Amino acid sequence: MKAAPEPNAVASAVASALADPVRRDLLALVTRRAEPMGRDEAAASLGIPRATAAFHLDRLADAGLLVAEFRRLSGRTGPGAGRPAKLYRAASSEASLSVPARRYDLAAELLTAAMERAEHAGESPRVALGEVCGQFGRELGDSGDTIGEVLVATGYEPIDDGDGGLVLANCPFRSLAKDYPETICGANLALLSAAAEATDSQGLEVRFEPSAECCCVHLVPQQRD
Repeated sequence: MKAAPEPNAVASAVASALADPVRRDLLALVTRRAEPMGRDEAAASLGIPRATAAFHLDRLADAGLLVAEFRRLSGRTGPGAGRPAKLYRAASSEASLSVPARRYDLAAELLTAAMERAEHAGESPRVALGEVCGQFGRELGDSGDTIGEVLVATGYEPIDDGDGGLVLANCPFRSLAKDYPETICGANLALLSAAAEATDSQGLEVRFEPSAECCCVHLVPQQRD
């Protein structure tokens, strides 16, 4: 399990993040909003380049001051619904740094899209779910983030395994995976395999390695046996 950061380390990370005036402005901007804010809107509001806004928003998320997530803005689901946008919201409390993220809203979206696909295409529900999760993973990869950034924003809590790979300390679909491991773990594998393929995977490949402590997916160096 990932150890909680020491209080001095947390304070240092926060102080470092807030030392930059652009980050202070972005934090104030996002905090005032009731709904999560995307990179484009943040950049336009402050009159700065999108890449600059993205960089500083991610640094604020790294410091625990913002929480990043991916969400479709179109309101539609399934293939053709549009690429998920990376959004940011204020961390509601110190507890948000340690409570594992759960994404049952995303699970519901994927499962519903799979059910509709299975009905219309005549596929088995499990095959349809794999296709839908693969498509969503590819859309995440198109965001321009690295695989590590995608994992963090989707709630998987990647940590270094000490051997050049990443273990995922959290499963965003924990309760569902516990009750329906074959279906949910298969969906996890399809989503993350596609995301790793579509984004900068940093020389890592996805493997299915079920664990009672972590997510069933492990990212390992490609040359590893």
